[in-house]
Amino acid sequence: MKRIVILGAAESGAGAAVLAKLKGFDVFVSDLSAIKPQYKQQLDQYGIEWEECQHTESLILTADEVIKSPGIPEKAPMVQKLRAQGTPIISEIEFAGRYTDAKMICITGSNGKTTTTSLIYHIMKNAGYNVGLAGNIGRSLALQVATEQFDYYVIELSSFQLDGMYEFKADVAVLMNITPDHLDRYDFKMQNYVDSKMRITQNQTEQDAFIFWNDDPIIKRELEHYKLRARLLPFAEVKGNGAIAYADEGEYVIEQPTPFNMEQDDLALRGKHNLYNSLAAGITAKIAGVSDEQLRKSLSDFAGVEHRLEKAGRVRGIDFVNDSKATNVNACWYALESMTQPTVLILGGLDKGNDYTEIYDLVRQKCKGLVFLGVDNKKLHENFDSFGLPIADVRSMKDCVDACYKMAQPGDCVLLSPCCASFDLFHNMEDRGEQFKQCVKEL
Repeated sequence: MKRIVILGAAESGAGAAVLAKLKGFDVFVSDLSAIKPQYKQQLDQYGIEWEECQHTESLILTADEVIKSPGIPEKAPMVQKLRAQGTPIISEIEFAGRYTDAKMICITGSNGKTTTTSLIYHIMKNAGYNVGLAGNIGRSLALQVATEQFDYYVIELSSFQLDGMYEFKADVAVLMNITPDHLDRYDFKMQNYVDSKMRITQNQTEQDAFIFWNDDPIIKRELEHYKLRARLLPFAEVKGNGAIAYADEGEYVIEQPTPFNMEQDDLALRGKHNLYNSLAAGITAKIAGVSDEQLRKSLSDFAGVEHRLEKAGRVRGIDFVNDSKATNVNACWYALESMTQPTVLILGGLDKGNDYTEIYDLVRQKCKGLVFLGVDNKKLHENFDSFGLPIADVRSMKDCVDACYKMAQPGDCVLLSPCCASFDLFHNMEDRGEQFKQCVKEL
């Protein structure tokens, strides 16, 4: 019996373990951290052997194949030992893809992928399609393949998930953009990160589609070197340069694969970045055959994504906006670009090799104060002290919100769009966003 070892027992790993068990493999799960109770229960339910807070080499190095959770870096000692002995290491998505014939709609990008994924799922679900939501959002693809049967999966893919994918193929691949992110995981080499993102196109055939932002300079450069067989469907902010979807004189327009248009003001999502998200989702929906009527309805009633430019409340005329998902500089750029009020901006967290020069002009134009929320704010001070703006340093969300409230006046906006990962002070970006919303409620 072939032995499958799974490293990491959160959503991805636990789901992969269930699928492997049901397919008749000898399965063992190992996690260096404590396993959450719901995942222990899931593993026990299927009679899967597991360990926590350790990696037992004698039980791991005997694997025929290893499924690695995306959060585990390539430099982890156990991963290095497995590589050294030639053990294949794959992602949960790669493994799950072996056991389903469902159509795979896959979305990646440095920014916008969660909103675009959620919007595509919203459109298809409302149109009556038998569709699952998976990947970096929702429940694990492997668990859904193991226990349910969908005709379509809409899958958000991080670069870390793409790194472990080899034979998997996206029927529809969507690449929103490529800007610097996670460079600490890619030896601080941008091209390594770019190569990871471009893996979403691998194995595509003439029957498949590749949807991408036409004005992204990195994607444009990479396409000169890739001989893609998939149908190319580029979108852009304005008409021209081969874009098949764009905005034109207040109209949202899709030319291919079938024509569609609606008033841009009727789109539920506002802002330039959300226009891109809506265009990519609309092209995908037309490929799937969603009717014009249903597409128009879903594009106009989508509620948005939590922690992405989410209204967190208004206190004494001051608006608070939760953009905790902005874990890189480009995401913060889009958030600031959409601001129409004087803004107190919250920055900080675990820096991933950020280049803050991208937001210099917008900070000067839009911001009236900065609050640095992090254990080490030295790099932020080096970048922004010379701007002459009021600055506060804080190490808790309560102190952060209090400092913002003191800086702001009625008519201003407080924007949490930190550019950084959250792990220095919070469990994850969701925890950071939830604490922000709670502190606003308590003002």
